[in-house]
Amino acid sequence: MIPNRLKEILSQIKQAEIHYHRQPDSVLLLAVSKTKPSSDIAVAYQAGQRHFGESYCQEALIKQRELGAYAITWHFIGPIQSNKTKALAAHFDWVHSVDSLNIAQRLSKQRPANLAPLNICLQVNMSNELSKSGISLDELPQLCEQVALLPNIKLRGVMAIPAPEDDFERQRLPYKTLSQAINKLDCFKLDTLSFGMSDDLIAAIAEGSTIVRVGSALFGARS
Repeated sequence: MIPNRLKEILSQIKQAEIHYHRQPDSVLLLAVSKTKPSSDIAVAYQAGQRHFGESYCQEALIKQRELGAYAITWHFIGPIQSNKTKALAAHFDWVHSVDSLNIAQRLSKQRPANLAPLNICLQVNMSNELSKSGISLDELPQLCEQVALLPNIKLRGVMAIPAPEDDFERQRLPYKTLSQAINKLDCFKLDTLSFGMSDDLIAAIAEGSTIVRVGSALFGARS
């Protein structure tokens, strides 16, 4: 089932790239594997998927040990606790959910010298939801300035999780706002827009997403 779902999702992405005049292969599929067993990740990997997203540090570290034979690119997409930054800096290729200068500084300081710079995105709370992490859009320029100066990390772009919407045009609206804001920050050479999930990935691609995070549509409902 997972290989078939993967094929269908990749087809949807490809069709959306064509329909919205995006460059071919400009949108990366990030398979959100949190709460799913290593065996599911292995099946998806064997079907061609290489990028996987986790939200819980300890769970992810166990999976990384179990799947050490696979050349997986690991992304952390969950809320970040200060006491987890050392593990994130050492064991992940990407961290999408940086929402403060303190967290960015810790990741920079704790990134092992033998590893390439850690790719990070700043999480923006587009819907001002108290239940979600992230900075406001107004805070984004200053945090970009501060984070871009840090060593051992590479500021790649932004991540967002807007409030769910059923209407397609309403799904597009926060992504359009964020894309327009990023275009004004061209001095930072940001190349990554991490937004769009199972239920709104087409709207996200329409507004410039470069990484869509898909979990339930690929692996089934989370347990």
